[in-house]
Amino acid sequence: MESYLKGEEKKMFNTHLITQSLNHPITLYYYLFVGLILFLIGILGSILAKNVIKVLIAIEFMLTGVNINFITFAAYCGNDKFDGFITALFYTGLGAVELAVALYIFYLMFKEKESDNIESYTDL
Repeated sequence: MESYLKGEEKKMFNTHLITQSLNHPITLYYYLFVGLILFLIGILGSILAKNVIKVLIAIEFMLTGVNINFITFAAYCGNDKFDGFITALFYTGLGAVELAVALYIFYLMFKEKESDNIESYTDL
């Protein structure tokens, strides 16, 4: 529809879109929904994936969803001590360490078995 508009009409159309979007503020529920969706993607990915790298990425999705919820509650609930922000920062660091350790373990196992399929790693 926008391609048919010219000059002042196009400017009015864009202004209407901007004011329309400002009438609907982003509330707490939008952020919680995004965190929930990321967490569910992580759960499904860790259950359904057969590749070790895909499982690790799915776990990172889960941690990201949890971090979004921590930051959302810290911002919307008037947290003066920054507990939610510090916890989210801690979980981000924990996720980086977890990923590094898991990739090193996977590297050692891959050298032995020559496969990236989870079903071939039944023993540790």
